[in-house]
Amino acid sequence: MSYQALYRVWRSQRFEDVVGQKAITQTLKNAVSQNQISHAYLFTGPRGTGKTSAAKIFAKAINCPNSHDGEPCNECEMCKAITAGKQEDVIEIDAASNNGVDEIRFITDRAKYAPTQAKYKVYIIDEVHMLSTGAFNALLKTLEEPQESLVFILATTEPHKIPATIISRTQRFDFKRIDTKDIAEHLAFILGKIDVPYEEEALKVIAQAAEGGMRDALSMLDQAISFAEGKVTMKDVMEVTGSLSYERMDQFMGACWQEETATALADLDEMLASGKEARRLLENLLVYCRDLLLYQKAPQLLTEKNGYLTEGFKQLAKEVSSKQLFYWIKQLNETQNEIRFTNSPRIYLEVAAVKLCSRQSSATTAGGNSDEARELVQNLQQQVNQLIHEINELKKNPPVKATPIATSSSATSTKTSKYRLPKERVYRVLEQATNEDVTKVREVWEELLTMFDSLQKGLLRNTQIKAAGPQGLVLSFEAEMVCQKASEDEQLALMISNHMSRLISGYAPEIVFIPESAWLSLRQGYLQQRKARLNEANGEVQLPEKEKQEATATPEPLVEKAQEFFGDLTSIVND
Repeated sequence: MSYQALYRVWRSQRFEDVVGQKAITQTLKNAVSQNQISHAYLFTGPRGTGKTSAAKIFAKAINCPNSHDGEPCNECEMCKAITAGKQEDVIEIDAASNNGVDEIRFITDRAKYAPTQAKYKVYIIDEVHMLSTGAFNALLKTLEEPQESLVFILATTEPHKIPATIISRTQRFDFKRIDTKDIAEHLAFILGKIDVPYEEEALKVIAQAAEGGMRDALSMLDQAISFAEGKVTMKDVMEVTGSLSYERMDQFMGACWQEETATALADLDEMLASGKEARRLLENLLVYCRDLLLYQKAPQLLTEKNGYLTEGFKQLAKEVSSKQLFYWIKQLNETQNEIRFTNSPRIYLEVAAVKLCSRQSSATTAGGNSDEARELVQNLQQQVNQLIHEINELKKNPPVKATPIATSSSATSTKTSKYRLPKERVYRVLEQATNEDVTKVREVWEELLTMFDSLQKGLLRNTQIKAAGPQGLVLSFEAEMVCQKASEDEQLALMISNHMSRLISGYAPEIVFIPESAWLSLRQGYLQQRKARLNEANGEVQLPEKEKQEATATPEPLVEKAQEFFGDLTSIVND
């Protein structure tokens, strides 16, 4: 007989053989024992967690004449025929290739007839979410008026794509990802049965790489057995799965802790050159940092769980602070999210390596959860509120200006000395600004704020969107001090642009910060500059009458106040 893959040879044949789904298998066994068989079941969950295996076992159990405690005997002709896929009353269908209305109507027409040999006619429809809308409608009629001897078992990895009308007519069972320990124990059981020696640590690496899927774990084990020379070792498994050894991670994270950026980048280059996949590499580093944290807090628990721990790992756990580990985990997690949307993961990995090589102070590392960070945010918020209050008082009771021109000049001079306005950058945004872009930004602004930590969110909470164009976005702050602090944060503008590109496809604007008090003068200056540029280019070219009036006329106090409150939404009409 030709060779069969392990996942086919060791496919579960009894409910007791299904790994990691005890609650589901016990419920199904009880339903068989008590003869409480529903007409439709929905099995959902990640790939390789036992959905179709449980469906076939259930089909055998309800049709087996020798069923005991809800388990099929697997010895009678009925059980053997269903296992071999030759029983005509138990039909397996792949909805990925049979997803049309005609195929489902053919099934529903046949479902009207009683089973020929079995007690129940069972339809197992795998990947049912692939059915078309018309096919679901055709199936719905049969589920609404089921035959007594008919059972549908629907299996899917994406239940959110199934209509609610279908789900409501089924008994739903959610298969969970299988625990790493359970997978490793099952792999050890199989290797013991086929008499293949192994290292326990190697099986743990396979179980971790399988990400909760038993089928994936068996496929990796199959590869490892073929690659190994008699014994499944840690080294063989590392090569097959593309995972990192503890020694390699000790070396890389040690370089990051010592702030040896060149060494860390060289290690990263070596790991990528050896064929390590970016996503798996990041996952290994995240688990490593998690283990460092657990070893600091509960060393005995981690030792029992992982068994072998290197001396480099133990030494790093003693030296690195918990706050630094929180920072590393945060950076690795952000990089893991970023590489999902790029074709150049290497760039993000190199940037992450540089970030990991920096030490974090307690306030910045705490990320808003520590007392220091909360106190910093509260102090900043108090200062902002005080400044806003003072500004509002000045607006209500403006000081008497004996010489308006001199006072204006003095104020401008003082303002310039405190914060240098990015006038040219604002002008570039205004050159292409549209109300449509402003509306798009305002629609996603609240969602964008949720992507920042508490400190950055505090800075951005009272901002106003003044102008937006295809290439730029102007944001204003009520207090000049807050504006200056935001401008000094090098990463803030970049993060706003990056998050904006995720919320609005293809939109990654240059971010410009200005004080609220400078907006009207900047806008007025832009209109005057635009008029002068057009006149210089062609002496005959004149601005439209409306823009000419805006550029030359001094706004009345009421109009100026309306512009201050409503910004670009204000439209001035001269009667």
